[in-house]
Amino acid sequence: MKKLDILAFGAHPDDVELGCGGSIAKATAQGKSVGIIDLTQGELGTRGTVAIRSQEALEAAQILKVDIRENLKFKDGFFQNDPTHQLAVIQKIRSYKPDVILCNAIRDRHIDHGRGAELIKDASFLSGLKRIETQDSNGNLQDPWRPRLVLHYIQWEEIEPDIILDISGSLDTKMEAVQAHKSQFYDPTSEAPETPISSQNFLDSVRYRARNYGRLLGVEAGEGFTVNRWIGVSDFDSLI
Repeated sequence: MKKLDILAFGAHPDDVELGCGGSIAKATAQGKSVGIIDLTQGELGTRGTVAIRSQEALEAAQILKVDIRENLKFKDGFFQNDPTHQLAVIQKIRSYKPDVILCNAIRDRHIDHGRGAELIKDASFLSGLKRIETQDSNGNLQDPWRPRLVLHYIQWEEIEPDIILDISGSLDTKMEAVQAHKSQFYDPTSEAPETPISSQNFLDSVRYRARNYGRLLGVEAGEGFTVNRWIGVSDFDSLI
């Protein structure tokens, strides 16, 4: 399998687009290799179906120009941070050997988001331990691999970011990828039940948050992330 620079995980299809779609769009525009792995198919969602959401996820992946998008088909609402699920995630991390992992918010309104954050964080650490054995799709023993950086994007809750990434020039692409998930978001012609994310206000808030982070940086737009450990830089230029 191709080594990826960045691997983004989301508990549900659309989590990655909402949380870090601009960062991914910027990275792929810079020539970086990026992948997305959805943990569940979002089968408990009020709107849409598994088949519809799968097609929407593929459309969003094409907009973001990612190298791969996969779905682990964990049970929506009920997957756990346990050895079975950790090993499945470890197998993917070792397959793609990303330097950076992006994953769900550390806490959020939806229980799968915080649980997913813990699962990916723990699996990212365990993936570096050589005594944990996993096999690739051909049955070959995998080498241990630990990403250099794990970042948690921000979702429903207004969590204070540790890092804001400048996504100037990529906000429109982010919003296009978000709106590829047509079954989930605002559509005045839809007869589907209303949900907390199906209003025009929610969609507007996604753009506004990015613009507000940009305001704080003095740029067009940004996306916020939290970290589990200190991040070091080599010189002052890295902070500019």
